[in-house]
Amino acid sequence: GLLAGAAALSAGAARGDVAPPIPHAPSQDYEPKPLPFDPKAIPGLSEKLLLSHHDNNYVGAVKRLNAITADFAKLDVRAAPIYQINGLKREELIAMNSMILHELYFTCLGGPAGATPKHKLADALVRDFGSLDRWRAEFTAMGRALSGGSGWVVLSYSAHNKRLINQWTNDHTQSLAGGRPILVLDMFEHAYQMDYGAKAGAYIDAYMAQIHWDNAGKRFEAARKEG
Repeated sequence: GLLAGAAALSAGAARGDVAPPIPHAPSQDYEPKPLPFDPKAIPGLSEKLLLSHHDNNYVGAVKRLNAITADFAKLDVRAAPIYQINGLKREELIAMNSMILHELYFTCLGGPAGATPKHKLADALVRDFGSLDRWRAEFTAMGRALSGGSGWVVLSYSAHNKRLINQWTNDHTQSLAGGRPILVLDMFEHAYQMDYGAKAGAYIDAYMAQIHWDNAGKRFEAARKEG
């Protein structure tokens, strides 16, 4: 009974027995997605830049994420030192957010020149920022403030108060809890330096000139319904 079980545990402890290692977790393999547009057809951003951005930075993040998740899946988390657990989980977050934000970024490009937000997304931008001009000025000013070569600007929908917010994020580890990205602007140097050097403002202008508002609108509708 209970006494026998307790005696067995005491005897095991006295012998220095340890629990057997837990089984490995199944690892998740992520597949990089192709560019959702012809890289020769994006005004203001060269084919060379877009292919480098996709093949080196985005695909590199996916490969890194797969390696990290495989390492963590093999880890005996009961015996591993905390710095190893914290290090792997932090790197996993960085790589996963890099993958997700880059996939969103590429779907933000390729809209018709001069397009504007439509329907409910346009109405929500006016409601939450006062005007489309105010939203655009804030979004681009935040991009220029990050033009030292690191960070993202994210138009995000907050289910907490059902509002849109322009959000600053850096190092792929900072984001709005519960927020759903609608539009993202990559301000890491790899997104523009090849074409624009230090002229980050010109890159922002090129991005803003051909946002794919239909894709942004679909993400807004999905987030609004879920929230």
